[in-house]
Amino acid sequence: MAHSFDLHAPPGANKRKRRVGRGQGSGRGTTSGRGNKGQQARSGGKTYVGFEGGQMPLYRRLARRGFSNAPFKKEWQIVNLCDIEKHYTAGETVDAVSLYKKGLAKGNAPIKVLAKGDFTKNLIFKVAAASASAKEKIEKNGGSAEITPPLGKARPKKGKTNG
Repeated sequence: MAHSFDLHAPPGANKRKRRVGRGQGSGRGTTSGRGNKGQQARSGGKTYVGFEGGQMPLYRRLARRGFSNAPFKKEWQIVNLCDIEKHYTAGETVDAVSLYKKGLAKGNAPIKVLAKGDFTKNLIFKVAAASASAKEKIEKNGGSAEITPPLGKARPKKGKTNG
């Protein structure tokens, strides 16, 4: 009985390591494929991206202008009502912990509920934010939407307290 245990890597998948500096006949002897002399021919002779041979690089010659809001940008995790509709039964509480357990949220960004899709269940929401139309849909079905501040904002400040 023939077995199909003869597994092989596809041709070209396993290549030999390039051995440089092994004599003239190897094709990569003497200078080992690095060319003749100079910084790049030396060991450790690497330069950074944007290096211009010692000349002041372009990114340092140009003035820095304007303002970027990137460090202050607020990240949200978006959860749609149509997804909540599929994963919850009537009367349940929708909060960060239950959304993580049901796989609808991940990471530590605060959760915002949006009104995409149909929504017919009576649920209690305790989330960081919800759009006006999402609140409207929730309350139309007899549910409630309680907006709780994200955990990062609710923690007390470290240090001495007066009192």
